[in-house]
Amino acid sequence: MAILTVPKVLREKLGDEGVEALIALLNEAAHHERDNLLGILAERFERRVTEEGKRLEVQMAELEKRLDHRITEEVSRLEKQMAELEKRLDHRITEEVSRLEVQMAEVEKRLDHRITEEVAKLDRRITEEVSRLEVTLSERYAGLVRWMFIFWAGQIGVIAALLALLR
Repeated sequence: MAILTVPKVLREKLGDEGVEALIALLNEAAHHERDNLLGILAERFERRVTEEGKRLEVQMAELEKRLDHRITEEVSRLEKQMAELEKRLDHRITEEVSRLEVQMAEVEKRLDHRITEEVAKLDRRITEEVSRLEVTLSERYAGLVRWMFIFWAGQIGVIAALLALLR
C-alpha cells in the first residue's frame, strides 16, 4: 500500500479526522481500482488464452491433417516398394528354382548313368563268378563221375570175379 502525505493546507481545512477519512476513501478507491484492473486483466488474459487455444487447435488440426496425409503417402510408397520387392524376389525365386531343377536333372542324369555303369560292372562280375563257379562245379562233377566210374568198374570187377569163382 502506498504511503500518502496530505499537504498542510488540506490538513488545516479538513482536520485530522477529515484527513484520515480522505486517506481511507483514497485507499478504498485504490483498492476498488486495483480490483477492477485485476478483473479487466483477468478477462483479457482469459480471452487471450481462449483465442490462443483456438488458434492452437486450428494449427493442431492442420498439422494433424498434414501428418495424416504424409502418413498415407508414406504407407502408399512403402506398399509400392514392398510390391516391387515381392515381384523381384518372386522372379528371383522362380529363376533359382529353374536353375536348381536343371542342376537336379543333370545330377539325376549323371547318377543314373553311374548306376547303370555300376549295375553293368556288377552283372559282369556276377557273370564271371557264376562262370567260375560253373567251371569249378563242372570240374568237381567230372571228378566225381570219374571216381564213381572207377568205383563201379572196381565193383563190377569184384562181382565178375566172385561170379567166376562161384561157377
